[in-house]
Amino acid sequence: MSDEEARQSGGSSQAGAVTVSDVQELMRRKEEIEAQIKANYDVLESQKGIGMNEPLVDCEGYPRSDVDLYQVRTARHNIICLQNDHKAVMKQVEEALHQLHARDKEKQARDMAEAHKEAMSRKLGQSESQGPPQAFAKVNSISPGSPASIAVI
Repeated sequence: MSDEEARQSGGSSQAGAVTVSDVQELMRRKEEIEAQIKANYDVLESQKGIGMNEPLVDCEGYPRSDVDLYQVRTARHNIICLQNDHKAVMKQVEEALHQLHARDKEKQARDMAEAHKEAMSRKLGQSESQGPPQAFAKVNSISPGSPASIAVI
């Protein structure tokens, strides 16, 4: 199975490695299918406005002579097949977008953890290189019966 066939059948050549270009390719395929569906609907409209549900026989049960039955049946068949293909491609797009966003979210979490770790190591490195912090107060005496006196400081 080629990479193109694997991608169209829902798999990819690398498991879980969905790229933006893969999603863009799926979107291009979706747009092609939509254009083909529209072209087939135009064929139905050109046949006296026949749609997907209008009968192809007259009230007596004979085939209608005012429309090209082969062309109408072929267009209806193609529309149904293309709608199924469209659903499958849309499901692939949805899954690919979920994978792409999940991968980006994981990458962002890893980057944040790495940045936090780096910031902490810098902070520790700065505190070690500066020595002990400068005192902000000096105790000259301790009053008897005070908590400091009881703690024997």
